[in-house]
Amino acid sequence: MAQREQRNRWGLAFLVTLLVVVVAKLVVLQGVDGAPYAQAAENDRMKVFPIAAVRGQITDRDGQLLAYSVDAERVTADPSLVEDPARTALALTTLLDVPAAELTAKLSEDSRYVVLAEQVSTEVTDRIRALDERQGLFFEDDPVRLYPAGAVGGQVVGFIGRDGDGLAGIEQRYEDVLSGTDGEERVEVDGRGNPIPSGIDDTVPAVDGSTVQLTLDEDLQFVVQQRLDAACADGFTTTASAVVLEVATGEVAAMAGCPGYDPGSYNTTDPDLLGNPVVSEVYEPGSVMKAVTLAAAIEEGKATKDSVLNVDGHIQAGDVVVTDAHDHEPIDFTVTGILAKSSNVGSIMLAREIGDSTFERYLRAFGLGSTTGIELPGESAGILQDSADWTASRAANVPIGQGISVTTLQMASVYQTLANGGVRVPPRLVDSVTAPDGTVTQAPRPESTRVVSEGTADQLSHMLEAVVGPGGTAPKGVVDGFRVAGKTGTAQRANPECGCYTGGGYFTTFVGYAPADDPQYVVAVDLERPTSDAEGGQVAAPVFADVMRYALTAGGVVPSGTARPDFTLTVP
Repeated sequence: MAQREQRNRWGLAFLVTLLVVVVAKLVVLQGVDGAPYAQAAENDRMKVFPIAAVRGQITDRDGQLLAYSVDAERVTADPSLVEDPARTALALTTLLDVPAAELTAKLSEDSRYVVLAEQVSTEVTDRIRALDERQGLFFEDDPVRLYPAGAVGGQVVGFIGRDGDGLAGIEQRYEDVLSGTDGEERVEVDGRGNPIPSGIDDTVPAVDGSTVQLTLDEDLQFVVQQRLDAACADGFTTTASAVVLEVATGEVAAMAGCPGYDPGSYNTTDPDLLGNPVVSEVYEPGSVMKAVTLAAAIEEGKATKDSVLNVDGHIQAGDVVVTDAHDHEPIDFTVTGILAKSSNVGSIMLAREIGDSTFERYLRAFGLGSTTGIELPGESAGILQDSADWTASRAANVPIGQGISVTTLQMASVYQTLANGGVRVPPRLVDSVTAPDGTVTQAPRPESTRVVSEGTADQLSHMLEAVVGPGGTAPKGVVDGFRVAGKTGTAQRANPECGCYTGGGYFTTFVGYAPADDPQYVVAVDLERPTSDAEGGQVAAPVFADVMRYALTAGGVVPSGTARPDFTLTVP
């Protein structure tokens, strides 16, 4: 009897001890560790769905869409929640246009997350949501970027990569503005992955991107692109570029290169063509540089448009002899005639009058040797060596546009300065940024700089008109009804096979503005022609004329009300 009572006491003690342990454990679990365990259980029931911000639009100056995004979704799955992978795959195969075997394999993976299809239209995803076999399927925002103008403006607009980040053009430069800020939705789901109606549903809304409005005119852009494409199809021109600037503001009305590309299919394009040649490719400009040389000479008081120089057909420059296009006996050229006939020798004579260091100062004041600050990635500063390092031959080459490299945009900016009465306004491409709430912020306007006096600019305009006048080098640059000022350029192209000029062909250019008596637009055209000896006045000037004709007509510019003046090119 005593032994039994002892066993009962031991049993009771054991039970009391066990109960104390259990109660203590419950106290710890519920009172001390309860919150972490509850949070862990809650987290296990939570699904987080990203909410993609809608990428901002890119438009032309009139609001025409150049880039925009449309809603689409990424279809994903949690295979652990899919009861019958084969059956679900069969229900999805036609909707997603993915083979059933491929879907079955994905839905059978030992994973909690697989992607079944990307950028699926919302019409299709709505149909998937209505399926009986939608257990374990989820949807994420995955918008599609569209470029309705295709290749028109493509090199300016740029494109985005598969991750949604801008990789070229405005898409890259204005990534922070266009992209916005993504949000997310946290939803509590049951064991089958379905949202619990009374469960947690926390949403952090996305902040959409802003709209970037450009200064481009889509219609003019189309014309420029079409004209360059025609030039590149002539059998001789391998690449071409052109830009149209508004004289008073420096705004880019059109900018294009050939070959171009469609941003919507950039991944099928040769990577070497995905840049923007107007701002990134450099070339030796040739005789279009003579406008700078003569402007410097006039500004420094070394000449006027009517000054007369006795110009031989050749001139010694260190260990080389530089000639005009054709060697000739001495001719009494006016300075106007030197430009109109594009005399190398006369230009070098004037450059020597002002000196190398002074000439370099003018080159840099016109913006050569530095970037313009245009709102595009990859802009080149060109190549301009310090005058202190010029050899005698280099000092003779730079005034005639050899031994210096520029971009098409830089040369357009030079002529914008002359057309604008000697005041340089750095070119710009972005007009404004509009936030999602409608707030419009005008893009900052660059400071203008006077480079030469208005009198010097007026004399240059007179001389540049002579280039397209009787006896000039570019009669094909004429635009009926309007007075035109401009300059041809035909520069030797380096032959990559020998690292020399022999057999390299030419870069042919024409840069000008109109109406010469009230300048509104500058057009710069550059054609690379490796197997041709045609000059700028023959092949680049007609492209200029076509583009300028459209720009003036579409812009509502009134034809010139005064006749082109008479020019004296030589004296007896």
